[in-house]
Amino acid sequence: MNSEARYPEIEHADDAGGNAAGHGGHALFAWYGHLRANERRAFWSCKAGYALDAMDTQFLSFVIPTLIATWGLTSGQAGLIGTVTLLMSALGGWIAGILSDRIGRVRTLQITIVWFALFTLACAFAQNFTQLLVARGLMGLGFGGEWTAGAVLMGEVIRARDRGKAVGMVQAGWAIGWAVSAGLYTLVFSLLPAETAWRALFALGIAPAPFVIFIRRLVEEPEVHRLAKAQERETNTAHSFMEIFGADMWFTTLRTALLATGAQGGYYAITTWLPTYLKTEQHLSVIGTGGYLAVIIAGSYAGYLCGAWLSDRAGRKLAFITYALASMIIAIAYTHLSLDNTLLLILGFPLGFFASGIFSGMGAFMSELFPTRVRGSGQGFCYNFGRAVGAAFPFLIGYVAQKMALGAAIGTFAACAYGVVILAALTLPETRGAQLKH
Repeated sequence: MNSEARYPEIEHADDAGGNAAGHGGHALFAWYGHLRANERRAFWSCKAGYALDAMDTQFLSFVIPTLIATWGLTSGQAGLIGTVTLLMSALGGWIAGILSDRIGRVRTLQITIVWFALFTLACAFAQNFTQLLVARGLMGLGFGGEWTAGAVLMGEVIRARDRGKAVGMVQAGWAIGWAVSAGLYTLVFSLLPAETAWRALFALGIAPAPFVIFIRRLVEEPEVHRLAKAQERETNTAHSFMEIFGADMWFTTLRTALLATGAQGGYYAITTWLPTYLKTEQHLSVIGTGGYLAVIIAGSYAGYLCGAWLSDRAGRKLAFITYALASMIIAIAYTHLSLDNTLLLILGFPLGFFASGIFSGMGAFMSELFPTRVRGSGQGFCYNFGRAVGAAFPFLIGYVAQKMALGAAIGTFAACAYGVVILAALTLPETRGAQLKH
């Protein structure tokens, strides 16, 4: 039975409106030429916003060794900063989703960008571990919120046929921000002594704040959201974020949250512990070098782009399943094969490609699963529930690795996580080409 018959709430666009999923327009960049001015402004605002979000977020990974050396931080304290950031970002994403339904997608996007920029700057003035932990945690609220607001905005602005490609290309902004962060780290630490350079790097995190002026002046609220709010005012009705747990929506919410949990749990399982495993158990020196990082980032960007194209071409579900299976295979290969530095460098590309690219279809898929009145709430909860649970995977792997080989623990958790993605994708409706529900 097809998805339209099983899920009558999914309305698929007809070709007359230019929104059909199955006729032409599948070239990776061809869709951009058909965008209206406001759609282009929204696209670049969200892509740049997400890239700047990634830039600010990734600064910590580069300065941790310096903080350990200058402040005497323990590895446990360094890990706690990362965990608190992730958990607070999950909370921030949920709050931003609710806010975007209440005050609008564009306004929420503005707030989250200013928020993470200001608290990244605050990190530069931290005088001890506690101050940095608090500043970084508060920064996490904006980091998680920006993705939610931007993904909902893009999901509503772009026509159904190209929604996957457009939202996926916004997601690819993460790899760009990651690369910019690495470049700034190299530049700043080459010009300044380490004890000053880490503060200067965090200070550069204020750079996204002026970008909000552009968004405020040039990006409009999506029409579908404006109409929904106008209807609420006319009928004097108010909608609660609790609707996503209501009788007609809870099962969709549950399965979508599991999809996000599997993708993010697998990602954190691989990216957190794999470098340690390769260094300590396989004694590979290329790990952590600029060349290896460049290969991973290039693979990530390519993975995002291909995932975006595939989700529109072959469907959201097939894209998730394909990337989950490939990520599972990559994780097993890394933890079971005997690798040398050259082979590891080569495998860095597919690792980044699949582990990151699986997220390309998330924004579009979640936008299509929830109605406009609670789209932000549903998307914010599901994606960030996955982030919060996935953040526990590194701890669980570390605990289990006390009783079994680290490589086996990584492979087991990654396989389980991506298995959850596949099961969730199989049970959810196919939404490729679907008109957004009101």
